[in-house]
Amino acid sequence: MELKRVVVTGLGALTPIGNTVPAFWDSLIKGVSGAAPITKFDASKFKTRFACEVKGFNAEDFMERKEARKVDPFVHYALAVTDEAIADASLEFDKLDTNRIGVIWGSGIGGLKTFMDEVSNFAKGDGTPRFNPFFIPKMILDIAPGHISMRHGLRGPNFSTVSACASSTHALIDSLNYIRTGCADIIISGGSEAIINEAGIGGFNAMHALSTRNDDPKTASRPFDKDRDGFVAGEGGGAIVLESLEHARARGAKIYAELVGGGMSADAYHITASHPDGLGARLAMANAMADAKLSIKDIDYINVHGTSTPVGDPSEIMAILQLFGEHAYGLNISSTKSMTGHLLGAAGAVESIASILAVRHDIVPPTINHFTDDPNLDPKLNFTFNKAEKRQVNAAMSNTFGFGGHNATVIFKKFEA
Repeated sequence: MELKRVVVTGLGALTPIGNTVPAFWDSLIKGVSGAAPITKFDASKFKTRFACEVKGFNAEDFMERKEARKVDPFVHYALAVTDEAIADASLEFDKLDTNRIGVIWGSGIGGLKTFMDEVSNFAKGDGTPRFNPFFIPKMILDIAPGHISMRHGLRGPNFSTVSACASSTHALIDSLNYIRTGCADIIISGGSEAIINEAGIGGFNAMHALSTRNDDPKTASRPFDKDRDGFVAGEGGGAIVLESLEHARARGAKIYAELVGGGMSADAYHITASHPDGLGARLAMANAMADAKLSIKDIDYINVHGTSTPVGDPSEIMAILQLFGEHAYGLNISSTKSMTGHLLGAAGAVESIASILAVRHDIVPPTINHFTDDPNLDPKLNFTFNKAEKRQVNAAMSNTFGFGGHNATVIFKKFEA
């Protein structure tokens, strides 16, 4: 069958460095760090006492107070970013066939705060079960796309993807395939995460996954730096309106870029560590290029997973060198996690927005907080250290890799009529 072309017509972002897409992009280009001491709970006894929190966000700006209390923060974030993306795409649902508009949403953990609060309250009691009647529907991951669909009356495909830090990239790939095979006209896709709480920080601390650079939070996320010591937890969300080209044209929509391909793979190696030789990462990138019908020379920029961990960063670079060969030295590579922290299940959506805007504006956001070269990483590679770089970006690749060995890659290209 002939596959439909899929384009990006709307964006929404809520991040530690900006609560809208324009604010997020401005901070990215300026190299702003979103890391600061944790304010959401008393972290004084934790190994890590800082994170990349969303700042100045009030859920009641997006819903009534009574309704806001019925949902977990990760749903607050999902509703906020989809509102922005829908407005940005100029979607008027009363003029569209809402049976063919879906929502596919990713989250790695979902309602962790809700779960923690409810179980903690029970443990402190006398054993009598007094649980909030909204406990389960607040916690489950699929409730985010459910609420989005109910808010806007969207009856198309509706579900969640769960693959840890690759969750929202998998959501984008599923959305791409549903639209190009004719199962939907529009899908609102993306992801959200809200894990900056005692359970989230404590759990990742126990795994020794987080940076403990408490004396200098703003420079703690150091992808590819010799002295990187773990990732910085982030929170927020990103929404992308994906639409068939013919449908977008028919309603006169603006087009940011074209989503041309997606690739997936598994490391089949370890529950948390990426394959040391980058085998799964290489396969996901190769699969994405094959799906997009692009060659290695067509890629200009890779927004890498680049979490600032000792093992993960070099394995991804190894995969890039293996796949791209000499062309790797003509690429721009950057990790925007150096600014946003790691948004886990929302990372793919937020970093895809960064990639889309790099394609649209021909600017590559930087990898900030680089101080010391890692002798184990090829110095001839362009990591876009510390300063954004202007260059023509015809095609950008975004990588995300999740605990369990889940790998997902998407490619965005300049739209050509």
